[in-house]
Amino acid sequence: MYVHRTLESTLIKASASFPVVMVTGPRQIGKTTFLQHCAKNDRRYVTLDDFNERALAVADPELFFKRNPPPILIDEVQYAPELFSYIKIICDKERKPGLFWLTGSQKFHLMKNISESLAGRVAILDLLGLSQAEIFKSPWAQAPVLPTSEWIELSREHAVKECTLMDLYKRIWSGSFPQIALDSTVDRDLFYSSYIQTYIQRDVKNIANITSESGFFTFLKAAAARTGQLLNYADLARDADISQKSVKDWLSILETSGIIYLLRPYHNNVVNRLVKTPKLYFLDTGLCSYLTRWQSPESLEAGAMSGAILETYVVSEILKSYWHNGKQAYFNFYRDKDGKEVDLIIDQNNTLYPIEIKKTANPLKNAPKNFGFLQNLKQNIGQGMVVCLTDKDYPLSRDINAVPIGYL
Repeated sequence: MYVHRTLESTLIKASASFPVVMVTGPRQIGKTTFLQHCAKNDRRYVTLDDFNERALAVADPELFFKRNPPPILIDEVQYAPELFSYIKIICDKERKPGLFWLTGSQKFHLMKNISESLAGRVAILDLLGLSQAEIFKSPWAQAPVLPTSEWIELSREHAVKECTLMDLYKRIWSGSFPQIALDSTVDRDLFYSSYIQTYIQRDVKNIANITSESGFFTFLKAAAARTGQLLNYADLARDADISQKSVKDWLSILETSGIIYLLRPYHNNVVNRLVKTPKLYFLDTGLCSYLTRWQSPESLEAGAMSGAILETYVVSEILKSYWHNGKQAYFNFYRDKDGKEVDLIIDQNNTLYPIEIKKTANPLKNAPKNFGFLQNLKQNIGQGMVVCLTDKDYPLSRDINAVPIGYL
């Protein structure tokens, strides 16, 4: 069963303007299925997971393109960086949009080759797991999240109805990979066990010289236990039994391969008491729950990570609403040295929109009390919202609303 993706309309627009479109994202996220659906059999398809095709692409790129002329979809293109200079030659000769659709799971290597060969010729789109909107409602209704009256009104019309507490935590526990999000018969633990093994063996080893798979797995589990928290490099290094340099290098690997998202703190020259440490979020809550060994949605909801995993889910859903619309996500959080914090700030049109995330169905009027500290930043402050477990939106103050998670 194909689930329509929000990114479809952005892909078509990008392909009408650029000769090359690159879709990046983690493995098993649905990149190939998505592009094949949009191609509608109008372009050739070649995967470089096929060793014969890969060998030809590496050894003789010119012959590869004589056999496979554009328009073409090339899957896992990072395996043959030799193709990029030939793609550039073809683009400059043909001077047409939509010649190449490319996918890749190793953004670290891809971006290096793209910046050297295809600058100005390629649109880069990021695809994450299925969003809540894609699973339950029309993806075309998933506008980038912004706590304005207009966005709230639009989202109210398309709100997800299946949003009881345990429905929500079942989605969080299962995760957003299409294979597992859409098929309840798939063995979740077997899926994630196989996924991690494949990820470490095929991607991590290609990105960095990691000799101990078990050591990296220990680090991965230690990182998952810190989702939704400020990064403490020394603590993470101690728990994973590695150096702080390795922590920073390995976090970079997780970030570039789409496993984690590092939310940077807001800072400017006006306030010098702001923290400079990022917060860590896993981009798939199912993978995070598996790594931290929660055996059921019920145990996850009642456990020590309940609030952090909910915050992780909300941040990832908001991030998808931007990336899946082809938009840059200008996200930060606010935290000063007195511990005053705002979970998420969206910087849009020179205005800061604050968002707080609460595991409550009835947030108090003072739930967004820290929003007032943003005035110290000397920036325009827009409407804010508290994303929570309420059934419907309602005002907490003149400029702040409580908003259901089902609106995302």
